Amino acid sequence: MKGLCLSAVLPRLKATNVAVSGSISREHLERQIARLGRADSNTLGLIVITTGGNDIIHSYGRMPPQEGAMFGATMEQARPWIDNFEKRLETMIQQISDRFPGGCHIFLANIYDPTDGVGDPEHAGMPPWKDCLRVLRAYNQIITRYVQKHKNVQLVNIHDAFLGHGIHATQFWREHYQVRDPHWWYYGNVEDPNDRGYDAIRRLFLIEMARVLGERN
Repeated sequence: MKGLCLSAVLPRLKATNVAVSGSISREHLERQIARLGRADSNTLGLIVITTGGNDIIHSYGRMPPQEGAMFGATMEQARPWIDNFEKRLETMIQQISDRFPGGCHIFLANIYDPTDGVGDPEHAGMPPWKDCLRVLRAYNQIITRYVQKHKNVQLVNIHDAFLGHGIHATQFWREHYQVRDPHWWYYGNVEDPNDRGYDAIRRLFLIEMARVLGERN
């Protein structure tokens, strides 16, 4: 992997990491974006974001569903929280863009599905959740909509790339079975990727950056 990194092709790159493990979208807006600071007009921003996934999976059904920890919610319960996520995402995109007067590209990932499209979190040791795929789909539809709305925002489609690498990865009869790589890409908590999953996410972001920056050049 030597040389296959941003610093190798962008030698003047300055990296700022404000990510917080386990954080939810409300915390991204209220705490993390403010830590970016404001760039000068000669700086091009390359922003990478994953957001919303923890809103959905927390707290694994151990507590009644609430905003920011929606696991187990009905679609009716989740609807106002989904609407709030949409408003937060719009504000986040605007605030980030405002911090880069010289322009920026925002690479925004959608949310993966550890159930491989089946919708059965109970097979990962969590309680059943009837509406889990509907809630996930609603979040991803919002992300896709805002990518289409903003020219400087690009979708990194980790959802589709991870299908077939979740809790049904070895079941060859499943729709998303990956015959060339039928392996698990998640950590034991089902919330985070394992090393193989992180490598896949890294590659997906870099591929999209290469496409966008290549067109810019």
